[in-house]
Amino acid sequence: MDVSTVRALTAPEGQELLRSLPPYNGSSALTLQDQLRRAGHPPELAAAALTQQRLRAKATAKFGDFASDMLFTPDGLEQATRLEVAVAHAHRFSRASLATVHDLGCGIGADAVTLSSLGVTVRAVDSDPVTAAVADANLRPWPDSRARVGHAEDAEFGVDPGRNRVGAWLDPARRTRGVADITGRTRRTFRLDELSPSWDFVQQVAAVVPATGVKLSPGFDHAAIPDGAEAQWTSWAGDVVECAVWWGPLATTPGRTARVMGPDSTPVVVTESMSDPVPPTATSLREVGGWLHDVDKAVIRAGLVGAVTRATEGTESDEGTGYVLTSRNVPLAYTRRYAVHEAMPFGVKTLRAWLREHGITGLTIKKRGVRLDDEQLRRDLRIGTKAGRGEQATVVLTRVGGSPVALIVSPA
Repeated sequence: MDVSTVRALTAPEGQELLRSLPPYNGSSALTLQDQLRRAGHPPELAAAALTQQRLRAKATAKFGDFASDMLFTPDGLEQATRLEVAVAHAHRFSRASLATVHDLGCGIGADAVTLSSLGVTVRAVDSDPVTAAVADANLRPWPDSRARVGHAEDAEFGVDPGRNRVGAWLDPARRTRGVADITGRTRRTFRLDELSPSWDFVQQVAAVVPATGVKLSPGFDHAAIPDGAEAQWTSWAGDVVECAVWWGPLATTPGRTARVMGPDSTPVVVTESMSDPVPPTATSLREVGGWLHDVDKAVIRAGLVGAVTRATEGTESDEGTGYVLTSRNVPLAYTRRYAVHEAMPFGVKTLRAWLREHGITGLTIKKRGVRLDDEQLRRDLRIGTKAGRGEQATVVLTRVGGSPVALIVSPA
């Protein structure tokens, strides 16, 4: 897709064509494309509309009903901030009473759209002409907000951005241009020194614009957190989606925080003040209590497992596992809680004997801190995966006191 195609899709004919398309069905895509061509639609426009139909169907998982009015690119959709997370970003800027935010590296405009919907004027730029055109199309409902082709390094924030209620939001490119996979998407990078614009430039912006935020990889190094800034790791339905660093009035709680989000739960924020600085760890199976907490990955990434050990008066099974053992039945919104029924040193023969003794024929395997192949383990245990035949069980394979253990658990 090129810029002229984006413009064609946003023109009245293109909009009418997009609205006329049925729900996406991969098996009938070629037939529909032939129908559109026979109806007189230019081949390039028909192909682009069908691509948007497919991408909008995929985008529903991130944007809900809003996806039906947006344009996308494949890379842009993959990298775009999920709607609920973008809203959380936008509320930070809105609460700081900012009038204008410069979105530097706006992608398809997910954050720019949510900022605009809260009454903030957005000046967005992206170095890729097609991506910038798509973002500008997505900003059409808010005429004061615009996206254009440009480089973050060329942004001008005016005199005294703090006094003039100006903020900055950066989403540096985390893909290596020119290195594509089999699907045509470019290779993702997680190295801080490979960002574009650079991490040094991001910090220069923060020095000039007090209200600055940046979206980074979840692998962001704790040691790189700037003094006085807040680094917040965010998860959605158990998957860590980003680490965002916030400066000045946007830093609600300086230091490391975790934001746990999901479709069926109220967001929860975990902070350093809630956490043991160094979570205690178990030394033997004797310390395994009746409960196990599987800590949310954002909390683990933020280094805040100590919030769980403090709240439960428990211990981490071993350093870095993210499994907390406790004798107290304490529900927490940022963990998955399991009742522990059996704890034993891990060995294939020992576990196989226990499963046979208890008539277990279906097994769910969870593991952290041990390396093994699930399917090979199932073969070694001589157990299948089908439910409905015999008893079912969940086994957690991890370390306690440096040694591998097997814990038989059930969800609480």
